[in-house]
Amino acid sequence: MKIGFLGLGAMGHAMARRLLEAGHDLTVWNRTPAKADDLVAKGARRAESPADAARGVEIVLSMLIDDAAVQAAAFGPDGVASALAPGAIHACCGTISLAQAHRLRDGHTERGQAYASATVLGRPPAAEAGTLFVIAAGEETVVTRLTPVLEVLGQRVFLAGEDPAKANLVKLSLNFLIMSTIEQMAEVFALNEKAGIDPKTVFEIMTGSFYNAPVHRNYGKMMVERAYDDPGATVRLGLKDTEMVLAAGHDLQVPLPYAAIARDRFLAAMAAGDADRDFVVLMENARRDAGLTR
Repeated sequence: MKIGFLGLGAMGHAMARRLLEAGHDLTVWNRTPAKADDLVAKGARRAESPADAARGVEIVLSMLIDDAAVQAAAFGPDGVASALAPGAIHACCGTISLAQAHRLRDGHTERGQAYASATVLGRPPAAEAGTLFVIAAGEETVVTRLTPVLEVLGQRVFLAGEDPAKANLVKLSLNFLIMSTIEQMAEVFALNEKAGIDPKTVFEIMTGSFYNAPVHRNYGKMMVERAYDDPGATVRLGLKDTEMVLAAGHDLQVPLPYAAIARDRFLAAMAAGDADRDFVVLMENARRDAGLTR
């Protein structure tokens, strides 16, 4: 299948490589062209613009950092929508707001193009292994056409409904569960550390008994090891996602007091200079509050 792929960050690069290795005819675009060099060496075509990546393909996947980047790539002067064929699909895999999902849906529909959300759960190692979980939403015929491609990227594709924004709301909600879990573990680790109990001991007990989900094993391990400097997701991205959760709560008139706490924790980490460290650095907020030194 002819596929265009936009965005070659840690997640996007791994996803694009999976598609290339699965035998798809892949065209890739990234704002920093050098990030595509190894993919081009393996047979991908380098696009000069999002429009170039969309020209003549059946599906365009985008994995971009935020609403502004997605909007520019989709509807900018040399964006996807200017070149995508009628009926061809743009699927956004990134974490975006509900408002942006609606802009994508409506903008492509007006042009006779198809759109779906295909947001993903997992960190870069899961993207490399093809073990992401994919949350898809869009018109049934569109998602059906898209599913074989999504199955290359993930171990399971979940369907969230026919409105693409529903997939984005589920993703934001699950991201909030991750962030609130990190905050809970941070407080527990700091409490025990203050009492002289090594957080690694608490982690071993926690994950060896009733808390044994990947979110606890993976993020908890990073926290007790203070593995902040090889980020899978940064504080900056965590703040963005939490603010989008709060915006969704505002729009739907759902109070989310804990999300406000998480937002403030991220702001504190930003102020401390940790914007580009892994968001498990929230552990240090709890340690500072407890009077513990780095």
